[in-house]
Amino acid sequence: MQWSLVTYLIERWNLTGTTSGLLVVGGVLLCMIIPYLLGSLNAGLILSRKKYHDDIREHGSGNAGTTNMLRTYGKKAAIITLLGDMFKAFVAVSLGYLILDTSVYENGQILFANHSGAAIAGLFVMIGHMFPIFYKFKGGKGVATLVGAVTGIYPQIVLLCFAAWLLVFLFTHYVSLASMTAGCCFPALV
Repeated sequence: MQWSLVTYLIERWNLTGTTSGLLVVGGVLLCMIIPYLLGSLNAGLILSRKKYHDDIREHGSGNAGTTNMLRTYGKKAAIITLLGDMFKAFVAVSLGYLILDTSVYENGQILFANHSGAAIAGLFVMIGHMFPIFYKFKGGKGVATLVGAVTGIYPQIVLLCFAAWLLVFLFTHYVSLASMTAGCCFPALV
């Protein structure tokens, strides 16, 4: 079994019944609150305020994402925004694994994969990105954040989804269409 905080505490003190259930609920709450707060730290908003003394949401599409940063401030700002939003989601999912991963391993092989902590963290980092508490609940669309979260859970599938994204983008030059296509490929590939 992979190490996780909840599993460790349950095994360390031989907790059962209600006590272990409450500990799992606490782990779920941690997997919701910490990623939500991480998601609320929007790279585009932070960069536009600190470097450009401006709010990216006042320009272009009104979004705080990579595409609007590209149109408004250029490639460097867009890349920093993309990587920042992906990184915070990857960190959140990694914390989800550390807090509440109940996958069962035997001889290095996964017998039962339950990435519940990572999945909950991935969902809440995206919610935090789209509705950030620090920015009056007005954030980005969550595409880069979704990519970062999925990379933390299914890294191989991200490469296939990126290939689909790139193919659609090269033919249409529409980032939104390419992103939706990659997003639709994800469940089929999983």
